[in-house]
Amino acid sequence: MTQAWDIIPDIHADIRRLQTTLDGLGDDAPFAFLGDFIDAGHNQSTADDAAVLTTVRDLVARNKAVAVMGNHELNAMLFHATGPDGAPLRTHSDKNTDQHRSFIAQFGIATPEAQLWLDWFITLPLWLDLGGIRLVHACWNQTDIDVVAQRRPSGLLEPEDLSEIAADKTPFARAVKNLTNGPELKLPEGVRFHDFKGYPREHVRIAWWRSHAATWRDAALSVKNLTELPDAALSRASDVSLYPADAPPVFTGHYKMSGEPRVEAPRALCLDYPNTPCAYRWRGEEDLRQGNLVTFDEEQQSHKGSFGG
Repeated sequence: MTQAWDIIPDIHADIRRLQTTLDGLGDDAPFAFLGDFIDAGHNQSTADDAAVLTTVRDLVARNKAVAVMGNHELNAMLFHATGPDGAPLRTHSDKNTDQHRSFIAQFGIATPEAQLWLDWFITLPLWLDLGGIRLVHACWNQTDIDVVAQRRPSGLLEPEDLSEIAADKTPFARAVKNLTNGPELKLPEGVRFHDFKGYPREHVRIAWWRSHAATWRDAALSVKNLTELPDAALSRASDVSLYPADAPPVFTGHYKMSGEPRVEAPRALCLDYPNTPCAYRWRGEEDLRQGNLVTFDEEQQSHKGSFGG
């Protein structure tokens, strides 16, 4: 029998957003979370990493939900762990510390309280195939999944993997990074853009589900000002594989989409719209439907999408 799922994207420590989404969905189906539970944004007024983590962990423990690991959970494990030389596996730079500040404010750095949650993070798989749909935080790339699965068939990392992932030099490490961060391409020489926090970047995230994207601006993700990118033909790299049109539907978060939440492709959907709490009610359909994509207002009432089963 086909299982129903309600898929929920990145929460980023926003307990109000989480409760709005859970209340709006009700309990008709189990929840499927796409990772990035921690690390609040600067303009967030209801940041509470502990409340979000406790809520999600309890739902998973009661078999009311499943969840995959996001890049923020992976980054947290690297931030708090040290290598053989005693240095953090993820540098405590101003940028990395600022990104992680709401978690640090509640739990500190490498404290017993922080370690309790880091131990839970590593129980989250990098991907899930639920029989009809797939979940991954940033990119479902079968080659990368096969590389990781050779060592970790369940998609669950082990603590001894972290140093290798931090070094980012092996096929295993690069595969983990692609699943949690998604593919990026180097921009043409001399071209940079500024991300949502104002940091300059020379590599841009690419929408691996947009089969007809022809230019940098068409294919780019997580770019605040697209005019910073060239309005020129995109030179695709061999490591940016488009999602197969006949594969099971896959759900992802991660990309900070703008505008109204929308189904861009029949078999792949990014649900990460920071300005609009949303979720997808999957009820067995092979091709994803705009009507099953729902959004929620501050009064916890669904107001977009006419869910039709």
